[in-house]
Amino acid sequence: MATFNSSNTLSSTFYLSGIPGYEEFHHWISIPFCLLYLVGIMGNCTILHIVRTDPRLHQPMYYFLAMLSLTDMGMSMPTMISLFRVLWSISREIQFSTCVVQMFFIHTFSFTESSVLLAMAFDRYVAICHPLRYATILTPRLIMKIGIAALLRSACAMIPLLARLAFFPFCHSHILSHSYCLHQDMIRLACADTKFNVIYGLVLISVLWGMDSLGIFVSYVYILHSILKIASREGRLKALNTCASHICAVLILYVPMIGLSIVHRFAKHSSPLIHIFMAHIYLLVPPVLNPIIYSVKTKQIRQGVLYLLLHTKISSTMM
Repeated sequence: MATFNSSNTLSSTFYLSGIPGYEEFHHWISIPFCLLYLVGIMGNCTILHIVRTDPRLHQPMYYFLAMLSLTDMGMSMPTMISLFRVLWSISREIQFSTCVVQMFFIHTFSFTESSVLLAMAFDRYVAICHPLRYATILTPRLIMKIGIAALLRSACAMIPLLARLAFFPFCHSHILSHSYCLHQDMIRLACADTKFNVIYGLVLISVLWGMDSLGIFVSYVYILHSILKIASREGRLKALNTCASHICAVLILYVPMIGLSIVHRFAKHSSPLIHIFMAHIYLLVPPVLNPIIYSVKTKQIRQGVLYLLLHTKISSTMM
């Protein structure tokens, strides 16, 4: 333990934490995490495969869904190796440079996912409010530009925040409170003026998530306004049903995100288990639930999954 609490400012090694108080059960705890990662990876890869191979799904809505699957995996998979290294008692050590790279991917894809959800809200707005212009507005070229812009916006916004970490001395404990690296966890260990990082981080969250959530809200105001103009009850329900999966995806991302931010800002002295629980929900729930929701609620995706399963089963029996 003396090594973990080293006060050497030149040390570039940090120590990840598992679930405090349950170290003897880490191997058993790793089983549900394995299942969650397996479901998330298989579900998102299935979505990507179906969208790529089925010509009927070469439409804006499904291109954005493929982007959502990519950002889901980009947000959760960087944590997988370090998490299992801790739970399987392989090593708790992580180098500073590796930690920064991990933080970059986690936070960048988190902001990117928010932008993709905004793009999907815009897609639903155009489809419901301007159906005749849908194909001419959301062209493949525009969709590609939206995806690239969402990724670049998030990545560029994170660079100043993470670059300053290289100049911070870490003269206190080098023990992180999670099994992966988060910016808000890292600056807690710095013995320097972290005011810029704290303020910049708050501004970043407020501006990026704020703009995205406001854009999603405005889109749905216009969507509901258009739906209420539809004469038949069946037509209104059908239009609303096309938005159900997206609304679920928004809630799945934003509710844990807001919860984690509140815990880090206002419940610093609460039980470590609360912080760990919220962080894992934030990173694992969207990649696991989004493919399931879209497979259940979206007819074309459901048909694609059934075709893939039946086709695989028929091919295996013929062999």
